Amino acid sequence: MEDTIPRITRQATPDHPAVVLSGCWTAARLAEPTVWSGIESDLNAFDTPEISRWTWDLQGLQKLDHTGAQVLWNAWGHRWPDKLLVLDAQRAMLTRVAHYTVPPPPARKTSAWQAFLLLGSKLWFLIDHARDLLRLVGQLLIDFVRLARAPGKGPWRDVSGHLYHIGATALPITALVGFLIGVVLAYLMSQQLRQFGADAFIVNILGISLIRELGPVLAAILIAGRSGSAITAQIGVMRVTEELDAMRVMGIPQGYRLVMPRAMAMALAMPLLTVWTTLAALLGGMLASDLVMGVTPAYFFSALPRAVQVSNLFLAMGKSVVFGLLIALIGCHYGLRVKPNTESLGQGTTASVVSSITMVILVDALFAVVFKDIGI
Repeated sequence: MEDTIPRITRQATPDHPAVVLSGCWTAARLAEPTVWSGIESDLNAFDTPEISRWTWDLQGLQKLDHTGAQVLWNAWGHRWPDKLLVLDAQRAMLTRVAHYTVPPPPARKTSAWQAFLLLGSKLWFLIDHARDLLRLVGQLLIDFVRLARAPGKGPWRDVSGHLYHIGATALPITALVGFLIGVVLAYLMSQQLRQFGADAFIVNILGISLIRELGPVLAAILIAGRSGSAITAQIGVMRVTEELDAMRVMGIPQGYRLVMPRAMAMALAMPLLTVWTTLAALLGGMLASDLVMGVTPAYFFSALPRAVQVSNLFLAMGKSVVFGLLIALIGCHYGLRVKPNTESLGQGTTASVVSSITMVILVDALFAVVFKDIGI
């Protein structure tokens, strides 16, 4: 098998340097990593402007297929050498490769006008999304007024169903993640507090961080990935199956039957899930503190009300309501924008999750700045 390895040998001649090829220049041999790396380094060692003046001798090749011919044609810069020693079959194969080789497209330079147009298209894309989202918010407010005028005719069964799927079915995963986050935080903080003999302050740090920030944000991120994507997928499938068109033909308001029940269920479920997630995180932190630092649960329960003001809980609940409304509106927004094909459905679901999580983090940062003097 050694004599079938593709090789490149340089030979000095009185006129011009010669390159003698040997071995099997086939796809099977060139695909071997060690063989291809050696051939590639040998070809790169040639001076490209002078490569066509060399004498290329291919008569000693055992095999040459279209892959090997393509490698040589690329190495020659897509032009024939001045002197080429080949057999008739080899020349025919090289001619076919040269005839059907498509040169790479020239690099396109972006002008200032094209960059301006691209920026304009991106800006118009954002304006289009903002306009649709603003229309959705306005329609939601109108639907709430309609519901207040005739609460007995409201879609309460839809609200209860969404409340179950968004809230009740999310209890296990939120509790598990919250518990683990509490354990990790308590363990990491104990390593630092122990150096200063401030073991008791772990209750203050856990209480403020979990109740005020991590509890609402963690629950919102989990619900955005779990229920926000489900909202977009549900409405998107209705677009694909033309159910939305059927609702429009039948005169059923989409905002009143689709958007408002999900927004109400999300706004009601998020504060409850936030409290549930925070309690699970505090439980995990309390157990980890007891095991690692010896902070007993009795001291944890007695010190927590003194360390954390009740206003932090109210702030967390208020943030959760805003988070829930935003997640529901973003999910419905992208669901209603889905086109009647499965590719658009997947893209809309992905965009919904990313936008919801980003919006939750931005709004949480805004709350942190605006209410920085409350509960601290």
